[in-house]
Amino acid sequence: MTIRPILIIPEPKLRTLSAPVEKIDSEVRKLVEDMFETMYDAPGIGLAAIQVGVQRRVITIDVARDGENKKPLALINPEIIAASEETSIYSEGCLSIPEYYEEVERPAKVAVRFLDVEGKTREVEAEGLFATCVQHEIDHLNGVLFIDHISKLKRDRVIKKFTKQAKHKAEA
Repeated sequence: MTIRPILIIPEPKLRTLSAPVEKIDSEVRKLVEDMFETMYDAPGIGLAAIQVGVQRRVITIDVARDGENKKPLALINPEIIAASEETSIYSEGCLSIPEYYEEVERPAKVAVRFLDVEGKTREVEAEGLFATCVQHEIDHLNGVLFIDHISKLKRDRVIKKFTKQAKHKAEA
């Protein structure tokens, strides 16, 4: 397993649409393993393949709390098939926007259809933090960041901050 570098905004790849996985093979399984290794190392509770520079519809999630057994879940070609009208608000962060958190309102419950690493179609009902995480990661596959769900003023500020940091790194 390999820890892969995580892309940080304003990296343009983060705004691209990820392509569906056509076939689950050793390359996809290796990607999933690397994504879990990268996510746990970061540490984070979710990661989309595009965040490690791979434009494929793959996400990894583990919302187990510290001290609990890990509950890793890989979702390939995930799609939300139902969402509740009821919403919830969570303070979200993102490994591609380090150390920035903001409250985001999303559906409280979602049903998701996906392929597992064996290629079997599965469906899960998610609620609470798990529902928020699934929606956040699927957004990544569509080129959407959690800051797109906050006010334009706040979004512009955070983009400006990270653009400035990227420029300073490039000059160093």
